[in-house]
Amino acid sequence: MAASHTLPHSHTIRKSGVLVLNGYGIRVQVNAGHLLLHDGIADERRTIRLPRVNHGLKRLVIIGSDGFISLESLRWVSSVGASFLMLDRKGKVLAVTGPVAPADAKLRRSQTLAVGNGTALKLSKELISRKLTGQELLIRDMLHDSVTADTIARFRDELPRAESLEVVRLIESQAARSYWQSWSDLPIHWPRQDERRIAEHWKRFGSRISPITHSPRLACNPPNALANFLYGLLEAEATVAASAMGLLPEIGLLHCDAANRIP
Repeated sequence: MAASHTLPHSHTIRKSGVLVLNGYGIRVQVNAGHLLLHDGIADERRTIRLPRVNHGLKRLVIIGSDGFISLESLRWVSSVGASFLMLDRKGKVLAVTGPVAPADAKLRRSQTLAVGNGTALKLSKELISRKLTGQELLIRDMLHDSVTADTIARFRDELPRAESLEVVRLIESQAARSYWQSWSDLPIHWPRQDERRIAEHWKRFGSRISPITHSPRLACNPPNALANFLYGLLEAEATVAASAMGLLPEIGLLHCDAANRIP
């Protein structure tokens, strides 16, 4: 018989307000006004009951696609001002819901016209400049690769002269190539007793490009798989934030190829 543990919400929700469900046979439903959640793998199962008051929930994250969540549960999550994120086990975002700001026609119109009136170019330059600055500092201070850091800085310095989104995208792509190349030989440490069983290509960060898909998707080693998963979370959080501000996530200003998505 499967072991099941009913846990008080104070032991399951972190200070950040994030509750993560994973495993198989995940169930989310409403019972007597409480949100009732079940998750786990094989004999290790857990049951969580959240009251409507003092629940502390801000994000409900489901990792996996085996199970169900009721419509009443989605309404419960929405009514308490929380967000719902669903990702598959490869980090692909499957569903995102969250608080949405009241529709503002002026804001939506401004967002729609941004690409044509130059606002998108201005914003993209600023965002990519900050991104490349962060990359430069990380490479210089943590990986101690001053040559690559200087290269990224030179690409960043080209941004003010960019006259189109295509040029901004090209600059970001070129910086990405240098950035990830600096990561490629970074050693990945494993417990000593497991070293013999670890494949050699798992002992380095390796290339962001998977030999299976010729893109970052379906990574062939743990660090890149974790990076993909974190990018999935980042995509979901960006979607929630845009909706909460009254913006339409579907209308983007700068589309970057998946191979060049850089923190």
